[in-house]
Amino acid sequence: MHRRTGTVLNRLRSGILAILCLCPCLSLLAPAAAATQSAPTIDEARLAAAMQAADFAGTVLIAKGEQIVFERAYGTVEPGGKALHRLGRIWRWASVSKQVTATLAMQEVAAGRLDLDQPIARYLPQSRAPHAATLTARMLMQHVSGLRHADDFAPPDKDGWATFYTAPLGSAETGVPWCEGPTGKPDKAPPADFRYGDCDFILMGAVLEAITGKTYAALVRERLARPLGLRSLGVFPTAKRTVPGFEAGKPESRFFRLENFGPAGALYGTTHDLLAFDRALMTGKLIPPAERAVMWTGEPRYGYAALGQWAFESALKGCDGAGVRIIERRGFIGGVVLRNIILPEQDMVIIMTSNRASAEATFGEIWQQAGLTHDVLAATLCKAS
Repeated sequence: MHRRTGTVLNRLRSGILAILCLCPCLSLLAPAAAATQSAPTIDEARLAAAMQAADFAGTVLIAKGEQIVFERAYGTVEPGGKALHRLGRIWRWASVSKQVTATLAMQEVAAGRLDLDQPIARYLPQSRAPHAATLTARMLMQHVSGLRHADDFAPPDKDGWATFYTAPLGSAETGVPWCEGPTGKPDKAPPADFRYGDCDFILMGAVLEAITGKTYAALVRERLARPLGLRSLGVFPTAKRTVPGFEAGKPESRFFRLENFGPAGALYGTTHDLLAFDRALMTGKLIPPAERAVMWTGEPRYGYAALGQWAFESALKGCDGAGVRIIERRGFIGGVVLRNIILPEQDMVIIMTSNRASAEATFGEIWQQAGLTHDVLAATLCKAS
């Protein structure tokens, strides 16, 4: 009942490998190479049909370069309610936070303060994490750490949520103290099998705090919010009002604590904030091209998981020629679901948000050429029929 992207993304590895390994990888061109291309002619009839068929509730933003070429809100905030979704509201970013955390990590790599392939014990000498003497930042950000998973222990606490997500932050039952505990499964030195989990990025956040001497919230504020002018960006807990989530037609659980997700899922902001982050990432304002290329290199063995995101190539229905290189980051906690899609060679960004848990299935899989995410991409990039 704990609805996040973990189970779906673990299943993604086996399927995406079968499809994507048939396509040659595109070169890591700088996004600026496509900056002179004209704005896309979006097939709005195809887009509208896809939204209607999905009974979509949320928002869609499509940008080319610095220009937003399409932005619209759909449906009602509450299932069956009267208040409509509107643009400009603050959304929980959920696991899109992992993409931000990876970017902060690559800033440290660029500065020479973090080595992706050095053991985390170099930065966290007191760490109790299993195999801290061999576990690396790269392994954490590719989810092959072998760290424990909240859903593997004890029955769920409240509304199907594991205690890890309901316990007070700072207690031994959540955060870094819990993530560094024994796995409860046969021990395996990393790199272990790919398994998507929040502890990987919670521990990555601890490494960043140790290197910089600053809290994760301070890093987000000083390196992203202030320099990029993102007034809505922040880290839970907060008194700001964010878009509420719904599961199975009812308000989501009120028991899970968003702050417990930390560097793995505790960010919030508007879609314009997220677009500004994406653009700063694409244009080299946040990290140099060399570090971005490392972060955006999908590993076939792990279902094309890159560092904090997925990087792969996929064909789209109705598009001629080779497949499109896609940088995808998903977010899904409770009843809020996001897709953050970067298309480097097209110099484009597509951001979709929904406050229905059912949207996780509706968004589908791009590489299967099925689901709403694929259909939005196809309506954006393929010639109108």
